[in-house]
Order: sequence, then C-alpha cells, then structure tokens
Amino acid sequence: MKTNNIVDANLAAQRRASFSRRQFLRGIGACLALPAFESLAPWKLLAAEAVATGALAATATGAPLRTAFVFFPNGAIQPNWWPDGAGTDFKFNSTLQPLESSREYVRVLGGLDHLCANAGPDGGGDHARGNAVFLTGARLKKSATDLHVGVSIDQVMARKVGHLTRFPSIELTCDEGRKTGSCDTNYSCAYQYNLSWSSPTTPVPAEFNPRLAFERLFGTGAPGQRTENNRSRQLAQRSVLDFVLDDARDMQRRLTANDKDKLDQYLTSVREIEARIQRSEKLGFAKDPAIETPDGIPSDQGEYIQIMYELMVLAFQNRFHAHRHVLPRA
Repeated sequence: MKTNNIVDANLAAQRRASFSRRQFLRGIGACLALPAFESLAPWKLLAAEAVATGALAATATGAPLRTAFVFFPNGAIQPNWWPDGAGTDFKFNSTLQPLESSREYVRVLGGLDHLCANAGPDGGGDHARGNAVFLTGARLKKSATDLHVGVSIDQVMARKVGHLTRFPSIELTCDEGRKTGSCDTNYSCAYQYNLSWSSPTTPVPAEFNPRLAFERLFGTGAPGQRTENNRSRQLAQRSVLDFVLDDARDMQRRLTANDKDKLDQYLTSVREIEARIQRSEKLGFAKDPAIETPDGIPSDQGEYIQIMYELMVLAFQNRFHAHRHVLPRA
C-alpha cells in the first residue's frame, strides 16, 4: 500500500509538471471570458508588472493607462477654439462648449507649434508635412519613394506599455487614403495618410472601414457568437503558427547566411502574431458588446465620424490598447 502511494504521488507530480504554460494560459483565457469583475480582474497584477519593469503605466485601479490622439487636418476656427480666461477661471467658446460637463479634467494648451511642419527650404507640401509631423515631430525627407521621418510618440508609448493590453495600439481613420505615389508636391502619399510610424521608414496604416475595425476588436458573427468564433480562430492561428515555427527551425539548418537573414525577417512578423495571441490568451477575449456589426462605410460623413468615435469609446471600455488616433476626412 505504501509503495502504491509513492507511485501515485510520482504520477501526480509528473502530471503537474506536464501541465504546460500554454495550457495554463488557455485556462486563464477561459476564466477571463467572464465579466470583468474589478475584484477578480488581472489588471492589478499587470500594474505590478508595469511597476516592476519600470513602466509606470497603470491607473489607481490597476487598469492600463491609455492615451488617445485625435487629429483633424484642417484645424479649428481659432476664435471659437480658445477659451476665454486662464487657469480654472475660464469660459469655453463654441467649439469646446460640449466639454463643459468635464471642464475639471480639460486642459487647453498653446505654444505647441511643430516647426518641422513649416515649409522652410522644402517649399509646398503642407498637407503631407502637417500629418506626418503631428506625432513624430520630425522633419520629413521630401520624396515620393524614399520615406524617412521618425518614430511617432504613440508607437514609442506602445513599446513600453502595449504588453498590458490586447492591442499595443489601434489606428482608425475616416479617410481611405492612398498608400503609394506622390500626393502633395512630391511628398509620398504615405506621409499624408499616416499619422503613426513604427520606424522612420515604416508607417502604421489605419483602418478606415468601421466593419473591419469592429471585427478586429470583437470578432466576426452575430452578437452572442463572437466569443466562440474568436476562440476557434485563435486555436486555428495557434496551430498554424506552431507548424510554421517548427518548419522554420528545421529549414534554418539548411540555409545559407543570406537566406537565414531573410528567414529571420519573415519570422519577426510571425513572432509578432504569436505575441498578439499570447496577449489574448493572457487577457481573455473582449466582452461582446451585444450590438450589430456596422455595415461598412456610411454615405453620410457625420455618421461615419460618429461611428469611429463610438468604436474608440468601446475600445476604451474594453481596455483594448494603450493608444489610438482618428484622422477624420477633410
């Protein structure tokens, strides 16, 4: 009997050891599919992680600290924008009047001109410069094909705190835009239609279709079906990634040095997908908002912009990401 007990104990220890990290993460994901109870949610653990890594990116509740950048390219009518008065003794003018109920949280700052957006010796191209400089603060290289500007502040922040949320950053726009060619006085269209840059030469394209943006956030299908659809898709993605990575490791032994560099570039994007899946496994699936998926791009411009702002609010409520910005169409 004593021997059997020892054997049983050894088998139990082996089973515990075989309980892999992936199974553990999947278990957490199943738990976190429940409503986000503040007392049970993992945000405080994530906040502790942020403090431990030197990234103080959590609020007092433990939820990740987020930032929104909103850009409207044609600016505002200045007399209607600036408040009358200063400090806490001010009166909103007509453009900012809707913020009256939140006035204690609002700060309107001046003196933030971007000198790199000025023409200087580069001549025309205000639209391209104004858009690309907004979050980078860097001088553009004037070219239709050879891009160079700077890393945008949203991506700098995402690298520090993006691991605390389901998406490091979300980019939305109300302008379909153009991705190639010359758009504004020999400036690349990439400058004019992208606010976010992950490197001086790599823009981060924004999603302009409300339906695709919604499905990226919450999944496909009707209300009540999205969580299960997300789970099935994630399992399929995980299986494909496991196959690709295993196959790449076998292939790497047979490649030349140049081919290994090419493979490593490819695997970098694969690992980014894997990291995104791991974040999803850690944080769980987004709570289904129980509303219908948007049909697509509305014909009415006002409705279009409103839908994108509503998607921003839903993303904040679901603690999706660290940063986002919206580029309404002129």
